[in-house]
Amino acid sequence: MAEQGGPATSEVLAKAMGTHPVVIRRIMAGLRDHGYVRSEKGHGGGWTLACNLAEVTLRDIYTALGCPSLLAIGHRSETPACLVEQAVNAALDQALQEAEARLLLRLGQVTLAALSADFHQRLVTCGATQTLEHAHAS
Repeated sequence: MAEQGGPATSEVLAKAMGTHPVVIRRIMAGLRDHGYVRSEKGHGGGWTLACNLAEVTLRDIYTALGCPSLLAIGHRSETPACLVEQAVNAALDQALQEAEARLLLRLGQVTLAALSADFHQRLVTCGATQTLEHAHAS
């Protein structure tokens, strides 16, 4: 979106990311609430960036999206009746907490500007042209 000449619609963003426009609108609403994007309605409307990429980190985005679960592994139940599950939870608690803390720390170190620079370097390396619809193609 940073290189777009104008607003990008939810439909265009959804196509680029291989998802449904409703998913994009839900995500973008959280980002808008934190001032990272803005939306314009009507013909020629869509989503645009409203932030300085050098000042926003992946942790900021994570927070804006409601702090979703970072790790797929975790407790199935906070107070399991199963003694084996209790033992596994006890054994993994510390490691999971440490892993999440490290991941959050790293997310706080990666700016959107750094991601943009990496993307552009990869684009140059593979000799591709950049369009939003094709930026996510493998």
